[in-house]
Amino acid sequence: MKQFLTLITLSFLWSPVFSQDTIRISNPSLEDEPRMGIIDQYGRMSSVPRNWTDCGPLRFPGQTPPDIHPNNYFNVKTQPSEGISYLGMVVRDDDSQESISQRLTSPLEKGKCYIFSVDLCKSNDYVKGTNTNELITTPIVLRIYGGSGLCHQGLILDESVAVKNTTWQSYNFEFRPNRNLRYITFEAYYKTPVLIPYNGNLLIDNMSDIIQIACPGEELIAAVEEKPKVKKKPPHKRKPKKEPKKEIVVDAPAKVATEEPKKKKKILAELDRKKLTKGQTIRIDKLFFAADTTNVQPESYPVLNEVYEFMKDNGDIVIEIGGHTNGLPKHSYCDRLSEARAKEVASYLIRKGLSSNRVQYKGYGKRKPIASNQTKNGRKKNQRVEIKILSFES
Repeated sequence: MKQFLTLITLSFLWSPVFSQDTIRISNPSLEDEPRMGIIDQYGRMSSVPRNWTDCGPLRFPGQTPPDIHPNNYFNVKTQPSEGISYLGMVVRDDDSQESISQRLTSPLEKGKCYIFSVDLCKSNDYVKGTNTNELITTPIVLRIYGGSGLCHQGLILDESVAVKNTTWQSYNFEFRPNRNLRYITFEAYYKTPVLIPYNGNLLIDNMSDIIQIACPGEELIAAVEEKPKVKKKPPHKRKPKKEPKKEIVVDAPAKVATEEPKKKKKILAELDRKKLTKGQTIRIDKLFFAADTTNVQPESYPVLNEVYEFMKDNGDIVIEIGGHTNGLPKHSYCDRLSEARAKEVASYLIRKGLSSNRVQYKGYGKRKPIASNQTKNGRKKNQRVEIKILSFES
């Protein structure tokens, strides 16, 4: 009995505790000792970073595995985006590709929506081998697969555009699996359609957690205030509906001419010159982005136009557009996303006609939460864009 209790206690202590909305990736920044993916004298391949599995022996026996940089291997001099190392993967003109895989901490669930980011770039100096000057620099893509085992490409989840940038950039992915998936595989692949395989390289670093999000349409529905439900009376207690009276419109033009136009209700009631103070922040309500992107949805135009009209009527006011995220992803990911969204809002106002001297922007990442990140509603509140009054003449 004592041994049984000890086993339960140890199992509890060793079990990782994760948020239900977060799927962790082990060794996400691909940390390990830099080394070339070569086959040694015993026919063994150098390993990929810890907690990862090289899929090459299963799919392309005899090919070398990916390389852990940096150490000037194959003339690659790029410094890591995060930590001390990153991974380089290639595609080859013999129609072989490199890929890595691992088991997720919890499965991707059927029908649920997820976001994920990773830093990608390519090297313009990547040579094909140690004794050649042939370059393998044609842009390629990153494919993400889900599967039921290591290296199993059961379902393609998403694919990047061809990666042409030679400095690190964050690439965002969204996926909605049609079945439960416990394993994930990242593969370097050709930009399709391609008739002839070619040589190309891809550098990978700084992966985020995989975050569950509201599926398309759900976020907008949740953001709209629900109308109070009216309890309907049983049919036998309802009053019979009266037939509406038919109106004969004979002097409608005269009536319209004498009526005053109805004043449109403001979305941002706080955006009132008389009530504003320096340093005050106002959340921009009814502002929607496509999940994990900087793409402003058309439903956002009314509130952005309202901000523009206010700024146009008050030419002395200078504002800052501040972006904020929830607290689940890494700081680096949150900082980039929040700044990019703030910049997109500022750019919209400037394109409308405001001077760039009057509209600044800043990404605060997850550093200024206004609610708990332990609940979905709290995270939605934290993911916001605000206006801050920097200065104005009284």
